Amino acid sequence: MYIRRTSKTVRGKTYINHLLVESRHTPDGPRQRVICSLGSLLPGPAEQWLSLAHKLQSSLTGQVSLLQDQSPDTLLPQGQPPTPVPSRRALPPDPAFLLDELSMEQARAAGAVHVGHQIWLRLGLPGILQKIGLDERAQLLTEVMTLNRLIEPGSEYAMPEWANRAALSDVLETDLALLNDTALYRNLDKLHPHRATIETELAARERTLFNLRESIYLYDLTSTYFEGKQERNPKAKRGYSRDQRPDCKQVVIGLVLDGDGFPKAHEIFDGNRIDTTTVEEMLAALERRTAGNRAATVVVDRGMASKANLKQIAGRGYTWLVAAHQSERYRHESEFIDNTGWVPAEPISPEPPDRKSPVMLKRLVHSGEIHLLCRSDNRKEKDRAIRELHEKRLRGGLERLAKRVEKKRLKTEAKVGEAIGRLRQRHSRVSRYFRIEFDPTEHKLDWGVLEEDKRRAEQLDGAYLLKTNRQDMTAAEMWRTYMLLTRVEAAFRTLKTPLRERPIFHQLERRVETHIFLCVLAYHLVVCVEHALRQRGMHSCWDTVRKTLSTHQVVTVRLPTAEGPVLSIRKPTTPDLEHKAIYEALGVPEGMMNAIKT
Repeated sequence: MYIRRTSKTVRGKTYINHLLVESRHTPDGPRQRVICSLGSLLPGPAEQWLSLAHKLQSSLTGQVSLLQDQSPDTLLPQGQPPTPVPSRRALPPDPAFLLDELSMEQARAAGAVHVGHQIWLRLGLPGILQKIGLDERAQLLTEVMTLNRLIEPGSEYAMPEWANRAALSDVLETDLALLNDTALYRNLDKLHPHRATIETELAARERTLFNLRESIYLYDLTSTYFEGKQERNPKAKRGYSRDQRPDCKQVVIGLVLDGDGFPKAHEIFDGNRIDTTTVEEMLAALERRTAGNRAATVVVDRGMASKANLKQIAGRGYTWLVAAHQSERYRHESEFIDNTGWVPAEPISPEPPDRKSPVMLKRLVHSGEIHLLCRSDNRKEKDRAIRELHEKRLRGGLERLAKRVEKKRLKTEAKVGEAIGRLRQRHSRVSRYFRIEFDPTEHKLDWGVLEEDKRRAEQLDGAYLLKTNRQDMTAAEMWRTYMLLTRVEAAFRTLKTPLRERPIFHQLERRVETHIFLCVLAYHLVVCVEHALRQRGMHSCWDTVRKTLSTHQVVTVRLPTAEGPVLSIRKPTTPDLEHKAIYEALGVPEGMMNAIKT
């Protein structure tokens, strides 16, 4: 290591800075890497800089000379002259600095905070919050709470500790030492009435900033559960839990994305809300928050593909693209079996080398709609495994029901019929090819497999049906557009895992809704980061970026001098090559703060 002197002239004044530099051997030859900035070492003598660099290296690496307590003569054979052994301890003392008291303090992770703050500014969120009437303090707290969801999600109670453990005060240039959870809870209440306005302004800003066409709207639902009784939250109800937590109350969240994956609108429904009843309300919310491009195509999953919903979508001027219910495949059973007329779908991304075959497509016109038949060998194996699992469970249920009937725990024909109906509903995927009968005279349950119906079901493993009322869509366009719906599923995974939306501990309805809104707001930042990276050919997800940037820190270097004063400098460490690559791809400056001397 050695010390390099640099100078910079600003407005006629020259500033001197000294860098601790390491020389390394690489396949391309020797290269220099800056370890840290030491500020100005003047008036220390230049002839002592090399000694200082060696001692800094010893201090940073924890090296100690093995010969510090031994004479070299005792380590050599008799008669062999001693060879001078360099020892860092043998270097002359530095009269200007007390190197043994050198310390590096208050290291704070700063890389992810820096990126989050820069994207926050790029989206114009300070101006949006100011426009709705929030003061500077509320704007600051909103950014702190959003960055917390983005970087290290936690409760409002734990957020002040995180804010002082991360480099938030350094990057935001504010003192957060007195931040407390009460102020954060009050800020949730301030934000609540402005959620829709912020979402509207943000959608308009992103549309301009990223030149979004919004020709496709992707809509899907998920649920998120609570801890606690939720007695003061009327929307918290038990319903179909996508988190496998039927024991907890929940709310249902609807989310609309555009074709590029940017959130357009979200709504929060009662926890027992049926999927098919949310489409009309969600479209109305979408039109309130955006310009509502009526030439767009709305894409929904089969759970919301009822005739009434499709009529509502068309009635608002949109076209639609949906996955048909599984039972609708039997309308085209002969076409699915016929091996002629199929064309391979172009892969959305590079396929793994072990992929057996591409998805095969066949386009048909049916009753004024375009139907797309899809077959996939990979999906065929998955469908077969799911069908066999449901069949196994149905058989087990029938055996248990037969024993109950035999022991006359169900005495009337009506009660047995209800039990059979529940089994058929629970296992509707396979119950269609099971014969289940009850003989009241012998009070016995009889059941068996309808082999021909089972064979037909097996033939359609791996097959699914897409349909649209757009007449100009080709088979490839239909399939690729529907596959975009996976972006909503990816958004829900991001909200629930890296952004840790669940479980929710708030007990008040307004705070629950604002908590979810902050998660969606943080997801806007995630999408902007990942979109910018994809534009530069980088396909890392935010979770990977966050972990990579965690090693870029802000530290305080304290170097006592022999004359008494202590050189104290707080500034970021020099970014590694991985950090620089991310900053360059995102268009984010490497410098996150000015050096602070105390």
